[in-house]
Amino acid sequence: MDQFTSIAEQRAWSRGQRRAGKRVGFVPTMGALHEGHLSLIRQARASTDVVCASIFVNPTQFDRPEDFAKYPITLDQDLAMLRDAGCDAVFLPTKEDLYPEGFSTFVEMVGPLTDKMCAATRPGHFRGVTTIVAKLFHIVEPDVAVFGQKDLQQALIIGRMVRELDFGLEIQIGPTVREKDGLAMSSRNRRLSVVERRIALALPRGLELANRLFKSGTRESIKLIEVLGTEVLQEEGTALDYAEIVDLRDFGEVETATDSSVLAAAMFVGEVRLIDHIKLGGAAMPVTIDE
Repeated sequence: MDQFTSIAEQRAWSRGQRRAGKRVGFVPTMGALHEGHLSLIRQARASTDVVCASIFVNPTQFDRPEDFAKYPITLDQDLAMLRDAGCDAVFLPTKEDLYPEGFSTFVEMVGPLTDKMCAATRPGHFRGVTTIVAKLFHIVEPDVAVFGQKDLQQALIIGRMVRELDFGLEIQIGPTVREKDGLAMSSRNRRLSVVERRIALALPRGLELANRLFKSGTRESIKLIEVLGTEVLQEEGTALDYAEIVDLRDFGEVETATDSSVLAAAMFVGEVRLIDHIKLGGAAMPVTIDE
């Protein structure tokens, strides 16, 4: 597995692969890898010839400095996992290269995708995400990039950015990977104590209870959200950051849920913020963002 720290080296590798007629897949990460990330590597491998990952803890997407300071760094373990997963190259840029002194250009989206949920409760977060992802796309120049469904809002925002700014690449969404007990895999899970880890199960449990209610015929969004909220808040030390039902087609909030609706939520367990969602009715999400 090749490793690159400079922008020029990474760009040269990618262009060399494409000159050789190979399609380049890309999976951007912030490290602290788990099986969810590796599933994205495998998905990229299935539709391309070579796969590149990046590891960079992006400071501009953290709305709380303490979260940035506490983000787990496990580089040696990450590199071993990527190598074992068959990754061909990894880009390890520095903050100084990506955000040199005087950096002042950002990519920011407006509209329904960026005025609710994580965007509403984490001001500036998605501006940081779209900016760093745009930079990485320009450096790696992939044919396909794969993002996790767990971060659905992020994946849809990036898909729209790619379409509207004519990046000329395909965005794929990989399904959420869960632990055996149902908790969505996340790098933040490492920060949970044993007790907090048990409490965190209230989020997927509440989502599933709401989905069962939907399947039984309840369509009022407020009732579905109440079921989720009750399940989460009955646990000590929790707080519900948001819970919303949106239409997957336009991300508009809906009062009456349908089979195209998604129930999404974020909760705090102590100081750790976790996100998850469920497609109401259980239908599969689209793999490729092609709108």
